[in-house]
Amino acid sequence: MSAIDLDFSELTALFINTTLTRSPGPSHTQLLIDASASIMAKHGVTVDQFRAVDHDIATGIHPDMREHGWPTDEWPNLFPRVLAADVLVIGGPIWLGDNSSQTKKIIERLYAHSGQLNERGQWLYYGKLGGCLITGNEDGIKHCASNVLYSLQHIGYSIPPQADAGWIGEAGPGPSYGDQLPDGTRAGWDNEFTHRNTTFMTWNLLHAARMLTRAGGFPDYGNQRRQWDAGARFDYANPEYRC
Repeated sequence: MSAIDLDFSELTALFINTTLTRSPGPSHTQLLIDASASIMAKHGVTVDQFRAVDHDIATGIHPDMREHGWPTDEWPNLFPRVLAADVLVIGGPIWLGDNSSQTKKIIERLYAHSGQLNERGQWLYYGKLGGCLITGNEDGIKHCASNVLYSLQHIGYSIPPQADAGWIGEAGPGPSYGDQLPDGTRAGWDNEFTHRNTTFMTWNLLHAARMLTRAGGFPDYGNQRRQWDAGARFDYANPEYRC
């Protein structure tokens, strides 16, 4: 392996746990989040995290739902933590073969800001990296991950190679990740596939985030909303002129 700088202290990361269990209750997803977050912290990344269900986050697709009929909404207070992170990892469980209601709510609230611009005139999330972690005891990791990663890239996050990981047990009722088994071991903790993919995801997010950060963000030619509105077409040929 070639020598590489393993100091990532210039980066910040946020893990949002979309478990349905409020703190301090046990969360299987939290165990997998901790595995990824510990690698980041070991190499200097400033790591932040919260459980969505612990907060009074209103349902909706506006930045502040108090302006749209909701009496309370903690999202405006949480969003600065999202915006401060170079890396965002959404970790959540599978229920009925799909992402949890909390996962959906977080994605909707992220989407609420997708029309806003950064200081370079790009969509707000340009230059940030996204990934996801999925846990459950039924099939569905790839389905859930594809939904999360598509949503993140659609609103402007960059997705590096292999940006998802997860663990599921046998189909049907059974132990979830980290549950203690009759022999005293923990479910999933001997699963090399999960450990490998979690590790690869973590490092791919770090490498890509540092490359984008040191490059000053994602290049801004051809993706500036104000420039487009002002008439710039960035080499797009009007079909009327191609006849």
